[in-house]
Amino acid sequence: MPKPTIDDIARAAGVSKGTVSRVINQHSTVAQRTRARVEALMSEMGYVPDPAARHLSWRTGQTLGLSTLSGDPLLSPYQVLFRRALEQHTAPAGVQLLDLHGDLGTVGRLPSAVLLMHIRDDDSRLPFLEQQGVPVVLIGHHPQHSWVAPDDRGGAALATRQLTQAGHRDLLFLGSGESQVARDRHAGFLDAAREVGATVQTLPGGFTVLDGYRTVRRAWEDGLRFSGCFAASDELAVGVVAALSDLGLEVPQDVSVVGFDGLPELPLPIPLSTVAQDIAGIAEVALKLVQEALEGLPPRGEYVPVVLQPGATVAPAPR
Repeated sequence: MPKPTIDDIARAAGVSKGTVSRVINQHSTVAQRTRARVEALMSEMGYVPDPAARHLSWRTGQTLGLSTLSGDPLLSPYQVLFRRALEQHTAPAGVQLLDLHGDLGTVGRLPSAVLLMHIRDDDSRLPFLEQQGVPVVLIGHHPQHSWVAPDDRGGAALATRQLTQAGHRDLLFLGSGESQVARDRHAGFLDAAREVGATVQTLPGGFTVLDGYRTVRRAWEDGLRFSGCFAASDELAVGVVAALSDLGLEVPQDVSVVGFDGLPELPLPIPLSTVAQDIAGIAEVALKLVQEALEGLPPRGEYVPVVLQPGATVAPAPR
């Protein structure tokens, strides 16, 4: 028989998972009668809490996992900035931030709570952490878990409108379609493109500058043409600009390019037009949601606003 999970205990006792977690960690906020019922059921069903479940309070000595998928770049500029923003809050509180890359099943001891990056529809990390009773907060959105995300769809529409308002009607979207982020940004791109009846094309772009360079250069050499490009990240946008330059085209005179993220110090000769997200604000909200999850509060989600940051990579469409 499979081992009972925290969900099984909560269901049998008629309480929430948060209540079971508080019983495991001997919180004083649980009524004595409820505590006795939950403890009796754990004993009867042979439930043994995971070691991480005994750390469910946000206090000095806690650990917080930052989980990325095995194919995700670990040292991307966005990832570095997000981790730095988290550490500004976790380090003073004595909370250790752990990088969890790839399969969580190989982790010897799970942290007190986990932030999940780059969520996908078939993400196996969610059911695994639920079974282990580890609180989870998503960087992305989900109907049943706590989450925080930038307004990817609205921001992508802002970026695309900058192109359409400059007269561009032959548009390209560059971005990997597997991730929730890329799908939301693609949806926002289509929202704005359809407003003016623009012709749209889509290329899977990966994540890195090199991905953007190789994808656009190969597509252009194969005959693909567009006057405006919305890249799903600033890194991809940098690759697009480099590819166009090597093809003998000028940005923005021949092709306009807009990115997304608002990363500082990009390796470009001119400022990139981009949609800037509040990375520090996302980190702050994420940690607030982690605290709420550790306290057993109901899950909730929050979008963090984005802003269009005009640069020098967009110009009126060529005739």
